[in-house]
Amino acid sequence: MTVEGRVDVHHHFTAPDWLDWAEERGVVSREKLPWWTRWDRETALELMDKTGIGTAVMTVAMLGRFRERAERRESAGVALRAAAEVVKGDPDRFAFFTPVFLDDLELSSWSIRYGLDELGAVGVSTRTSVNGVFLGDPSHDRLLHELNERSAVISTHPMEVPGGKDGGAQLPGTPPFVCDFLMDTTRAAINLIRNGTLDRYPNLSFVLPHGGGFLPYMATRLELFGGHITPPIEPGRVRDHLHRFYFDTAGPMSPSATPTLLATVDPGRILFGTDWPPTPASVIADTVAPALDGDPCLSERQLRDINRDNALRLLPALARS
Repeated sequence: MTVEGRVDVHHHFTAPDWLDWAEERGVVSREKLPWWTRWDRETALELMDKTGIGTAVMTVAMLGRFRERAERRESAGVALRAAAEVVKGDPDRFAFFTPVFLDDLELSSWSIRYGLDELGAVGVSTRTSVNGVFLGDPSHDRLLHELNERSAVISTHPMEVPGGKDGGAQLPGTPPFVCDFLMDTTRAAINLIRNGTLDRYPNLSFVLPHGGGFLPYMATRLELFGGHITPPIEPGRVRDHLHRFYFDTAGPMSPSATPTLLATVDPGRILFGTDWPPTPASVIADTVAPALDGDPCLSERQLRDINRDNALRLLPALARS
């Protein structure tokens, strides 16, 4: 069945079944987790119907801390099976990314096989950094090679930013999602460029959240000062590299940012995203979606592409749901 309506490529999914599993093992306590971990199907569909979202592609969340690979694998298995069940119940409304783990390549290989081959995930998701090591580090080459062989779509997202007294990366008194998450995404993207990842693995499609962080707005700085980076970034290729990424609109992306984004990146690589439920439903329904639909910088064709068609070209499995 052809998907109708918007395609949301940025939908966080914390499975109730996973919360039950993790709570039974003393890994998490529901009462101490943030509100956005309380995902339920009816609330998701209510928002989707209200904002014209035909399909939401879920990023599978697991918030526990695990020391042993076997336990992390069991955790991922519980969450992935729950995501697959959601898709099975509403195949035209939901899809999901299977997670990969930058700090555990063996677990990532298992998740790729299990999620993509057995459960039907449409791509993979990963953090932009783990323990201060950014996506595109040479230690990730084996994982990226495996994904390149599959021409995988890689949805990225910042989760942890070093900060506080020892780390010092966060702005004191400011939640990391306000500013620091955007910088983490920007650093990861620059790392993928400077390490030659985009050239070595041309079949990969990286989706950058929140409009790509600060990347589109500092393209000229990269052109001017890329030679000071190690390894250096060739100024003449900066725009080519930026056109290799996909950028979602979660954040939200305000109309004032649209001209810069459209002037810097390929409009065919901008995707609709909500960042729900961390971004509240009221914000999405009352502010984000109307602002996008009424953005004077977007033509009717561009708006349709961003809302739906760009995602279907990137993730053709959605059109065959």
